[in-house]
Amino acid sequence: MGNYYLSLPSLILLITVAEFSFEAHSTTYWEDIEVLKEFKNGLDPNSVSQGSCLSSWDFTVDPCDNLFSDKFTCGFRCDFVVSNTSRVTELALDQAGYAGPLTSTSWNLPYLQNLDLSTNFFTGPIPDSLSNMTRLQRLSLSGNSFSGSILTSICSLPSLEELYLDNNNFQGTIPTCLNGLKVLKRLELQGNKLTGEFPDLGQLSNLYFLDASDNQISGGLPENFPTSLVQISMRNNQIEGNIPANIMNLVYLQVMDLSHNKLSGSVPASLFNHPSLQQLTLSYNQLESVQVPGNSGQQSELIAIDLSNNDIRGLLPTFMGSMPKLSALSLENNKFSGTIPTEYAWKTVATGNGLHPFERLLLGGNYLFGAIPGQLLQLKPGSVTVRLGDNCLYRCPLRFFFCQGGEQKSPLQPPPAASVYFSFFFSSRLSLLQAKPQPQPLFCACFTAAQP
Repeated sequence: MGNYYLSLPSLILLITVAEFSFEAHSTTYWEDIEVLKEFKNGLDPNSVSQGSCLSSWDFTVDPCDNLFSDKFTCGFRCDFVVSNTSRVTELALDQAGYAGPLTSTSWNLPYLQNLDLSTNFFTGPIPDSLSNMTRLQRLSLSGNSFSGSILTSICSLPSLEELYLDNNNFQGTIPTCLNGLKVLKRLELQGNKLTGEFPDLGQLSNLYFLDASDNQISGGLPENFPTSLVQISMRNNQIEGNIPANIMNLVYLQVMDLSHNKLSGSVPASLFNHPSLQQLTLSYNQLESVQVPGNSGQQSELIAIDLSNNDIRGLLPTFMGSMPKLSALSLENNKFSGTIPTEYAWKTVATGNGLHPFERLLLGGNYLFGAIPGQLLQLKPGSVTVRLGDNCLYRCPLRFFFCQGGEQKSPLQPPPAASVYFSFFFSSRLSLLQAKPQPQPLFCACFTAAQP
């Protein structure tokens, strides 16, 4: 009998056909099938609408072998693990309005890597059984109606890289055991009812994104944040105390939003010397002063600064007009006094010289006085956003577009909590006003009273 040799292309084709035939007749591990059944049966049947992923699940056939068919159109993914057995490695539902709890499911899916139930109407607590998914890398429960506390069972997921619990009804404190999630990269807790102090998560050396906004977190900021952070958002809480100067240690930080809290004291100079920070939002706090950086912010990467709606007094920080990349500055609704620095005016019209011009300069609602710099008077509507209304400026008629943010304060109008200064100023000028019937420009109850 003669020898029969296959050519190399024929051999490759044979192997490919064999692999396809092998994949086409895979078998889903029996326990994975049971979990999928438990999950579907535990939902409110009225929430499983026609055309949704779960409406197509038909367990009269093998799930993994019929994935993407009319029997199992979508909602999960399978991968080969051993022999001809497939395991469920992803459960990611469509946003079809599914409702019901997760507690009736055993969650014995040890090969699951991604569980995404976001933007539906799931309710109840997080079940302890989620800890069975030891290979889970991504857990997204965002945009549901989950309640109860964040259970420590989540801390038993050693492979977890992304955790999305935002926009639910979770209550209680944030568990410190999250420090055990050594490979966690992204943590989103915003839009819940979490309380207590924010824990020290300094051991999460891979965490780059943290959002705990729109909760009821109180106390001070933690002494240590993960040094790997790129973005911190903790706006709209009840956080108080000072901003720690060691924020400088977060060398990769680009965005920090701590607005709508109760922070007080000074804005640290280190924020204006930070090697990577681009956006700083500290509006709606109780901050009282701004520290001047040693190099006047010449090496700053900041593009946008928002310190509006605080209690900051003194002169406008001149150095901000020389920060090379700063293009948006809001200092509105504070108690700044003095004149508008020339540096601000030049930066608004700057071209070249390595300076990015101001595209947005908001100084309204303070106690600034004096004449408007000539460079600003040359601006045309639409060229830049400037607001100077509600100050003590001399001649800021409404025909200038940047004066339309509000009328100027009356020369005799004292700022809030300034009655002592105003009374002294008014009494010392009373005889002068009586002796000279012609009104003199007074800038200042505004100026005098705004001094600390």
